[in-house]
Amino acid sequence: MKPKTLVIVCSALLILTFCMIPAGAVILEVTVRGTIADLSPADNTLTIAGPSQYGCDFGSGTSEPVCSWTPMNITTLTGTVPDAAAFQVFARNDTVVAVSLGGTGGTWIALAKTYSTGTATDYATDEVGNIGSLPTPLIGDYTVSAVTVPDCSACTGTSCTAVSSNVTISSGQMTVAQKVLRPGESLFFKGRNDDSSVNVTFVNGQALADACPGNAGLIGGVQPVSDYIVRVVPPVGMNTAAMASPAEPVSGVPSATTTTPQSSLPSAVLSVLGLAIAAIAACRIRE
Repeated sequence: MKPKTLVIVCSALLILTFCMIPAGAVILEVTVRGTIADLSPADNTLTIAGPSQYGCDFGSGTSEPVCSWTPMNITTLTGTVPDAAAFQVFARNDTVVAVSLGGTGGTWIALAKTYSTGTATDYATDEVGNIGSLPTPLIGDYTVSAVTVPDCSACTGTSCTAVSSNVTISSGQMTVAQKVLRPGESLFFKGRNDDSSVNVTFVNGQALADACPGNAGLIGGVQPVSDYIVRVVPPVGMNTAAMASPAEPVSGVPSATTTTPQSSLPSAVLSVLGLAIAAIAACRIRE
C-alpha cells in the first residue's frame, strides 16, 4: 500500500474509532446501604457496615423495572465524604444510603440519612452531596430537584463549574418553592400545617458544558457532580427524638466544606482509546 493511501486509511480508522464513544458516556455510580460503623473527620471518611448494593432488573424493557437491595460479600466499605457537613449530620449506628463513583466505596459522592417506617421503603431525613444520585425518597412526601447552570468560562472537557443551581421543592405533585441559588445560598420552605420543613443549601457544583456556545452535541465525558445539603424536619406525627435534631457536631468540623470527588475516564472512553492504540499499531506494522 502506498504511504499516502496508508495515511488516509489510518486516519479514517481513527476517526471511526472515536465516533464509537457513546453520547453522554458516564462513570458507573454504585449505590449501597448499611449502618454507619465509623466516622473519621481526620481522614474525611465514613465507613458503612453490612453493606447491600442497589440494583434494578429492567427485564425486556416493556414493564417497570424491579429494584432491590442485595447483601454484599464484604464486611465494611469506606469512602471519603462529599462534604464535611456529613460529620454534623451522621452518627455511628445511623442507617445510611451512599453512592460512590466508579466502584464500591473510595469516594462517596452522595449520602442519605434514612429512617425506617416499618414498610418496604425507607425515607431520607438528610442528604449530603450529589442528591440527584440518591434513589431514596425524602420523608414527608417531599422531593427536591436541582438543575445546575454552567459557567462557560470555566470548563474542562464536558463539565463546567456551576455558576448557579435552579432548586425546586415539591410537596406531593405540587411545587411549593423554587429559587435560583448561587454557591452558598439556601432555599427554605415551611408552608404546610404539619410543622414540617425543608432546607436546601447549594454548596457548589458542576454542570454539563453542552449548554455553552459551540459545545452543542459534545459527546463523552464524566457526569457533573454537585454538592447540596438537604435537611427535612418530618411532619409532627412522624417526629421522634432521633429525627427532630441533627447528630451532635463533631468538634472542629466546619459546617459546609466541600471536597472535590476524584474521577477517572469512563470505561467506554478507555475502551475506545485502546482501539485507537491498536489502530495505530496496525498502521505501523503495514509500514
